[in-house]
Amino acid sequence: MDFPMRINKYLALKKISTRRGADELVANKKIFINGKLAVLGSKVNETDKVEVRQKKGEEKVYVYYAYNKPIGTATEEINMSMSKAGFDTGVFPLGRLDKASHGLLILTNDGRITDQLLNPKYFHEKEYVVKTKEKLRGNFKEKMEAGVNIEGYKTKPCKVTIVNENTFRITLTEGKKHQIRRMCSALFQEVDDLKRVRIMNIELGKLTPKFIRPIVGEELSIFLNQALRRS
Repeated sequence: MDFPMRINKYLALKKISTRRGADELVANKKIFINGKLAVLGSKVNETDKVEVRQKKGEEKVYVYYAYNKPIGTATEEINMSMSKAGFDTGVFPLGRLDKASHGLLILTNDGRITDQLLNPKYFHEKEYVVKTKEKLRGNFKEKMEAGVNIEGYKTKPCKVTIVNENTFRITLTEGKKHQIRRMCSALFQEVDDLKRVRIMNIELGKLTPKFIRPIVGEELSIFLNQALRRS
């Protein structure tokens, strides 16, 4: 890296955010360099500490990010990798993706929505794209949508769209451990790749693996309205 460099380039090279996303973080007064509030165009030196936090004396500021978790990274390792990159956010992942899976995770410091998103009594859609090692059986869609018995538990009805002979999209409203892999196994299909592409209204889109982007504006308003709704 060539120092000094603009803050948005620094955050992008550290795989913390896209340049555009970094500019939004700076504009929303979330970025600090050596304890001082960054502004658009601020430059960073190699020894500087870059962090996201609220200003001293303010009420707690909640932050929300979409993160593209790569294959091979455990959910527990995400905060550690961000900290090593010099980006202190104090956020945590809402839910999990197993190490062999990849795709969308939501990171936040807002504990208010943890129960609403993870408690099975609340129904929030999560969408995945799944590839199987063998061709999908003719009755696969019908059986998956009706609910599958996995070790004594019958999964709730879900929506399945067949993409091609060994790829399908599935939308769930529950999240049992390794649920999709176990559902497929019960129907004699082995998962080759599993990618989460949507949580409620938050979509992964073209977000690059290992990058995050802030969830703001109307997208955030819709998400919080759904997440904090009790019924």
